[in-house]
Amino acid sequence: MQTVVTGAVSVDTAISADNYSFLQTYIHQESGIVIDPNKSYLLVSRLQPIVKENSLGTLNDLCRLLRATTATPIKRQVIEALTTNETLFFRDMPVFEALQKEVLPAMIKAKQESKRIRIWSAAASSGQEAYSLAMLLLEMGLSGWNLQILGTDLNRQILDKATAGKYLQIEVNRGMPAKYLVKYFTRAGLDWQINDRLRPIVSFQQFDMRSPLRALGKFDLVLCRNVLIYFDLETKKKILKEIRGVMEPGAHLILGTAETTLNIDDAYQRAVFGGTSFYTHT
Repeated sequence: MQTVVTGAVSVDTAISADNYSFLQTYIHQESGIVIDPNKSYLLVSRLQPIVKENSLGTLNDLCRLLRATTATPIKRQVIEALTTNETLFFRDMPVFEALQKEVLPAMIKAKQESKRIRIWSAAASSGQEAYSLAMLLLEMGLSGWNLQILGTDLNRQILDKATAGKYLQIEVNRGMPAKYLVKYFTRAGLDWQINDRLRPIVSFQQFDMRSPLRALGKFDLVLCRNVLIYFDLETKKKILKEIRGVMEPGAHLILGTAETTLNIDDAYQRAVFGGTSFYTHT
């Protein structure tokens, strides 16, 4: 019986090869996420709490339950457990510096007539990226503009946290400039709550990236960072093609630092601002 060590915690996997294969297929069908054959530690660390919560013995028992039931809650628990929710305010500061110094000023100049900017934060997690973008826009003095930032994620539970806009001290300590904390947040006991400057600009919606995107409308900027790495090649191609369909003329796409459109969707053109790669298309 194999034991996998995750951090300082040892967890008994107790999962058969057949059930591991079943989970790989199940998770891919339900979310598009690809679990490699050597990622048993990931399944253990993410799914073991569900095993305990539902008074099951092992991951094999969880698999038997998934095979036998059509009940939504347990299935939703499994998928949400496998979605990665690591994020922080102003994550990868060079991206935000490039936006502030070059990309957004050009966008604002091009949008002087409509005074409307729409941004999509895909896989928004608990909302730090979306709120960071809102602060960045407000700092650029766009009084009277129609500013809309949409954050989407597959995980309903994490979106509830994003919508609430309440963060622990340790969360605002990670990446948040002190002047923004004072200006855009208020104390809520030991936590910090976004204030009314940010709330009208940012909204959140549950959304599966594999779905048609046209219902979301058009965007001037799309951030889809560290998302494509979890999908297989065909799903990546489909998502990138769909994103092109919702980009306004002159819009930019930002991917994660380890991601690229190269050899996946050649309709995109790469441009570098401040050392950060942005993607446009004709």
